Amino acid sequence: MSQYEPLRQPNSVANKQRPTPPPQPDFFMPAMPPLGLIHKLETKWWEYRRRRQFHQRFLPLLAHDDHILEDMGHHRDDILWASRLPLKEDAEQALVKRRALRKARQGHFSLLG
Repeated sequence: MSQYEPLRQPNSVANKQRPTPPPQPDFFMPAMPPLGLIHKLETKWWEYRRRRQFHQRFLPLLAHDDHILEDMGHHRDDILWASRLPLKEDAEQALVKRRALRKARQGHFSLLG
């Protein structure tokens, strides 16, 4: 197994969207489980798994040189910034947005210059 093997594996957590809240029933039975609590636990578990997946995929990239990271389309400071985000924020999605913003700025500056 090479160091790039996790990048080739199917992305089971990323393909799955954030858990949606359960529908509210019309009536409550005495033995019904607390649906809000179950949803909150499911969301926290999803956030944890998503952050763990980010750490497994992106933090090993920091061992590479800046030029190699740039060839891959990443910047060291972006990866470090995303790794320090709170657990509620999806670090991988934030990294994608930041990369898109950087490309838009570079495109804007290249048009000016």
